[in-house]
Amino acid sequence: MENKKSYLQRLAEQLQEWDTEIDELKLKAHLAKAEAKDELQKQLEDLRVKREAAQSKFQMLQESGDDAWDDIKEGVEKSWKELKGAFTSALSKFKDDSKT
Repeated sequence: MENKKSYLQRLAEQLQEWDTEIDELKLKAHLAKAEAKDELQKQLEDLRVKREAAQSKFQMLQESGDDAWDDIKEGVEKSWKELKGAFTSALSKFKDDSKT
């Protein structure tokens, strides 16, 4: 079983990776053709909102005591999974739109 410190480190690294991906997607959206640009901007904004929510849950987890750790961790896992799915979907959409 993963301990709290290593779990938080793994989440922090994932947040940092998503920040990098958002920056790359911003550039792709900026360079996109006009007809794809609006949709890509909407996708990007959705990712930013979800990323901020993940950051908030991450902070809650960091601040939680050992007694609340398991309960909060379960909620974070669910949110993290949803965010990861949104990133996968958005990345796929960006790749598809860049081919047109």
